[in-house]
Amino acid sequence: TKHVIKNIPWTTSKNFTVERGWQQIEELISTWHIHENWLHHSEFLEEEELKDSKRYHYRACWGLPTRRKPIPRATASVYFVIVISKFKPDTAPVEVFYRLESSRLIRRPEQCQFREKWLQDIIENKIVCTERL
Repeated sequence: TKHVIKNIPWTTSKNFTVERGWQQIEELISTWHIHENWLHHSEFLEEEELKDSKRYHYRACWGLPTRRKPIPRATASVYFVIVISKFKPDTAPVEVFYRLESSRLIRRPEQCQFREKWLQDIIENKIVCTERL
């Protein structure tokens, strides 16, 4: 069986705002198959002006709090970039990319289904690392 990659209809450059970008990232995250025990906080980080585009950077920080440990031992961040091209018409949708904090690999939501295991791996690696110290 083929996995269906879930994506959302992204806003146009003309209708983009920082708040709308944040809302759409939350909407995208809601399509990911992640256990309900995972909690996240997302935020806008910065706007970056480039020659050919404007880039808006966001971060979603994930953790697995429990009753015994309401503050997670480690967290995992996913970084999002929303790109508004200066050359495409303002009716074109924004482009969206994301990457995991432990990786240089840049992913596009329409090409790659997010996996909960990625978050687990980041957290497990951090815990192993801190236990060694």
